[in-house]
Formats: sequence, C-alpha cells, structure tokens
Amino acid sequence: MPALMLRPWQQRALTTLQAHPHPDFLAVATPGAGKTTFALAAISRELLQRPAPAVVVAPTAHLKVQWADAAARLGLHLNPAWQTGEPFGADMHGIVTTYQQVASAAGELRARSAGGVVVLDEIHHAGDDRAWGDGVATAFADTRRRIGLSGTPFRSDTQAIPFVRYDLDEAMPDVEYGYADALADGVVRPVYFPRVEGDMEWVSPDGSHHAASFADELDRTLSAQRLRTALSLDGEWLPAVLTRANQSLMRLRQHQADAGGLAITMDTEHARGVARILRERCGVEAVVTTSEDPDASAKIGAFAGSSAPWIVAVRMVSEGVDIPRLRVGVFATNTSTELFFRQAVGRLVRVTPETRGQRSMMFLPDDPRLRAHALGIAEARRHLLRRREDDGAEAEEVEDPLAGLVADGEQISLFQAVASTATTDTEEPEWFDTSAFPQSDQVGVPLELLPPPTPGGVVHAIDEGASGPAPRHLTKTQMRQRNADLARVLARRAGLNHRSVNAELNKQSGISRISDATVADLERRLAVGEKWLARL
Repeated sequence: MPALMLRPWQQRALTTLQAHPHPDFLAVATPGAGKTTFALAAISRELLQRPAPAVVVAPTAHLKVQWADAAARLGLHLNPAWQTGEPFGADMHGIVTTYQQVASAAGELRARSAGGVVVLDEIHHAGDDRAWGDGVATAFADTRRRIGLSGTPFRSDTQAIPFVRYDLDEAMPDVEYGYADALADGVVRPVYFPRVEGDMEWVSPDGSHHAASFADELDRTLSAQRLRTALSLDGEWLPAVLTRANQSLMRLRQHQADAGGLAITMDTEHARGVARILRERCGVEAVVTTSEDPDASAKIGAFAGSSAPWIVAVRMVSEGVDIPRLRVGVFATNTSTELFFRQAVGRLVRVTPETRGQRSMMFLPDDPRLRAHALGIAEARRHLLRRREDDGAEAEEVEDPLAGLVADGEQISLFQAVASTATTDTEEPEWFDTSAFPQSDQVGVPLELLPPPTPGGVVHAIDEGASGPAPRHLTKTQMRQRNADLARVLARRAGLNHRSVNAELNKQSGISRISDATVADLERRLAVGEKWLARL
C-alpha cells in the first residue's frame, strides 16, 4: 500500500487526535507547517473507521479550490463548487465550503453532515460575524468529529467560537506547533524584518498639524495616523521601501529565478497605487488581487504557478494561500493585529526543496506595534541560532508602548497625509544572502492511508507520483461543459430548444439532474448524446 510521508509533528498530532475522547479538537500550527496535510490525513483516518460525509470550511472561495486540489493528491475528492440545495455528490467524499456559505445553509448542512467529520480551517473566522459562529454551531452540531485549525493562537475578545475550549478568553489547543519548533525542524524558512524609519507630517481630522518619526511616542490615535501617513501613495516613504524591496527581490532572483514578492495593502485603491509605483519606479509589472475582483482566485493561482515578480493584495493573500516561491514582502497595511501580522508573515515561510533553509524578509514600517510583533517572531529565530552556535548571548527585551491597543477602524474622513520620507539606510543588510540557514535533519514518518471507497466500489489509493490523481471536481466541471456544448449542437441540429434536449439526454442516461451526476453518469450522458448526434 502506498504511504504518505508525514512530518513528525503531524504524526504526533494524528496520534493525539486518535486518542482524543471528545468530538472537538483544536490544532494550532504555525503557517507553512502543514496543517492541510494533517487535516486531510485525519479525514482519511476518520472515514476509514466509519464512511460518512466530510466537510472542510475555509475562509475564502480561493481556498476552497486549494483544499480540493490538495485533497485529490491524497485520493480524497471534495467538491468546492457545492451550492445550497445540491447533494454532496455520489462519487465525492464531501465538500469544501466557506463560513459565509455555512451561515446561509446551516440547517441543510446539519442534515447532510450528520455523523461525519468537519475541518474548520482558520476557525477563528467563526468569530468574525455572529451569524457565522451561529451557523457553524448549528451546521455541525451532529458531526462526530470537529477538527479546528489555526495558524496562530487566538483569543475570544467578543464571543466564544463554537467547538473551542477556552481558559478565560484564550483558546486552548489540543496540539500546538509553533514557529520556533518548525524552524528547528527545518519545516519553515527564517524570516527577517527590515524595519524602515521615517519622518511623517499630517493633518488630523480635527485640523491639528503633526510631524513625527516612528521613534516618537504617540497615543493610539496619532500613532494610527502616523502609520497611514507613511503608507500614503502621495509620500516618499512607500516608494522608497518598495524600491528597496524590489532590489532585494531582484538580487534573490539571480539565484532563484521564480522568487516572488508580496505587497499587502490597505484597500483596492491603495493596491492599484502600489502596483503603479512598482511599475513607474521599479519597471516591474505586478499582479493585483482584491476581494472585489471576480477573477481574483484565478489570478492568485496563475501567479503561484508563474515566475511573475510581484503580487499586490488586499488581505486575500494574507492567510492560507500557498505560494511557496514568495521570498520578499512589504507590509503596507494599517491592519496591525498580531493575528493578521503572523498570518501575513506566514506567506513567506513556506519551504521548497530547492530553497530549504534559506531566508525570507518582510519590510515593515518601524511602527511600535508592528515592531513588537516582529520581535516576537525574530526572538524564536535568534533563540535557535544561539542554541546552535552556543554563544550564550542574551535576548534583548523590547516593551511595546502600544501593547493591547487596536489601531484599526479610525475615522479618517478629514485626515490628510502631508509628507513622508524613509530615513533608514537603504544598503542591503549583511544577513540577507543566499546561503542556507542552519537546520536540523528532518525525517518524515510514513502513514499508511487508504481513503474510503466511492459508492461504485472503486477504491482510491494514494498515487505515489508527484502530481497525484486528477482532482475529480475538475474532471466533473470539464465533463459538464462538454455535455453543455453537445446539448447546444444537438438543439441546433435537431431544431429543438435546449430544455427539451437536456431533458431527453437525462432521461436516456438515467440522470435526474446534472448537478447530481457522477463522472460515470456524465460519461454515459455524453455517449447517449453522441449517438443521437450521429443519427442527425
């Protein structure tokens, strides 16, 4: 039987899950550590013990497809195109949906997922909207196993998230695998944070004039305004930082030709402005993705598989998206919570065989709150180096003067950025080279997996090849399109309307609805249609 090679932490997590006496299980693992593989292996094990529906809930539509494709490589077939009112699919093991969809179809999902297993990816999103949390609680009340995933520890500052155990307001994971652990295992890349100082000048909404650098101590409101000024498209701080980041990326691309850069921006207008700066100042074209763009998922997928230099995003590439070739980032957003920051940095830590152990970098405004977030990650990296070099150096303790304050959501209708300049030396830091970062040996632990059979009795064993089996959801999409094209030709040749043609094809092939059809059903329907066409 073919085997899936698991990282040691994944094997430990599966063992813990298997012995877990309760239906609810929370795994917190640093971005890039392999939460998806752990969760899919867990689904396979659960379905081996008892065949039942499987559901994965993802934060965004793009991640639905990413999950379905990853599952297919393990022989699990999940439908990312499921819609309310449709069955999960007789030849599918389950579906991938979003928290928003769950909220609108909670009752239906409760009936369809009863006795099954659900994976709640980035489960903290269930607390983003009360309806989302209520929907999750209703939809999966009757599932026998609920596996929550998160890329970083989280709190419940407003309402408790369903199926999560708390100590006061802190979520309590059943398995935790942090950045320091992953770095020591060679599972993720070390990330460095060039923090860029600056001199900013702005007019507050009340009309008062201010000038400050990031070194100046300000209250919460003025600190937020200073950060927005630095990130303004009209100043010189942002163009200077983008230029420096692009220089670093171009240097990297001399050794890794497809190395990519990510700029995380504030909103759609800001994203387009950042792309314009990269084009006009640096001579490079950037892919822009925003939640308003219906083609955003396709653009992200195309960028991941290309060698294009830059992608500019508004939140969309901050969480869960897997683009391992990203090596340089620019944190150009005023969203400054630690959870968002760590998820954003997580886009730069994913390892490829060709670049295992090499460094990545995220350029930051030297804002006190962002500085504190970065130092928390950097300390784990420094601790590992100290341990390996055994030099006995003491860690520098830095207190965040704005700890616990949230700078988001400020009313800025009358706010005006006047000027901003970057003042940090723009020479390449000595630490940013292409030599491999020290790492420990990592040995995968084999896990024998045999996903459950489909209703037709076909067993999907894991493909030992690199690409794995073709995602069934793609096969079905392509076959539905072929059926639709054939129906149009038949309608034209036979002089009938499309409804009559489709009804006849369904009748002759034994299908009630195309949305319910299996791959075998669709193949049979094509054969019926082709015979009909041959007689015309």
